[in-house]
Amino acid sequence: MVTLTLEKAVNWARKGSLWPLTFGLACCAIEMIAAVSSRYDMDRYGAGVFRASPRQSDLMIVAGTVCRRMAPVIRKVYDQMPEPKYVIAMGSCATSGNIYNSYAVVQGVDRFVPVDIYVPGCPPTPEALFDGILRLQEKIMQERVFVQREAYGAIKS
Repeated sequence: MVTLTLEKAVNWARKGSLWPLTFGLACCAIEMIAAVSSRYDMDRYGAGVFRASPRQSDLMIVAGTVCRRMAPVIRKVYDQMPEPKYVIAMGSCATSGNIYNSYAVVQGVDRFVPVDIYVPGCPPTPEALFDGILRLQEKIMQERVFVQREAYGAIKS
């Protein structure tokens, strides 16, 4: 007999069925594409098929350099995703802007969307992305299911 709480069962189901939305903006996207190839098989981790619509996704992987003109687009796509939603910032440019310290480049995706996992590297390997997904799955298992997450950028009353 196996006993577990409803919360653990829901988290177990969520961690094994992540539906990623690809948002490849630069060279990190090539490594993200390689991660779903037959050599690496990202589907083993429950996040295999990239979705084309944010309304069908619960994980956004932002890979590459984010320009200031692209930031509102990423935010709009993030807002269209259903709850619970997660964000992985893949690569040094997505996490901190890397070498592109200029007026046209956002110095990190976390300036306009909440980031759950940072994957370092320039570009990070598919194995590093897998490590990020596994860490996200660990984080999902620790979540409280029936507590609403605070909206990012919302005004507290």
